[in-house]
Amino acid sequence: MAQLQHELSSHAFAEWMAFYQLEPFGEERADLRAAIVASVIANANRDPRGHPQAFTVEDFMPKFDAAPRPAQTPDEQIAILKMIGAAQEQRIRRWRMADGG
Repeated sequence: MAQLQHELSSHAFAEWMAFYQLEPFGEERADLRAAIVASVIANANRDPRGHPQAFTVEDFMPKFDAAPRPAQTPDEQIAILKMIGAAQEQRIRRWRMADGG
């Protein structure tokens, strides 16, 4: 902090503070930008029957203060892997049909 006070005038510091008010920067803003992109991609690929509510930016913002999730049971992990496998099988079938095979 002492080095900053030595190298940056109070006028320059005030200008940076004003700029930050107009154009916030930093990790929180980067998280927001990433969440915006993620929500747009998720909504563009969303199945309205499977997920009728549109995704929001907040759905993709990191929640550092949230309570930790309980650990998944082995049965829950197996169910998730089965869902991923079924989705991949559908994707492969569609790809083969489009390829003529």
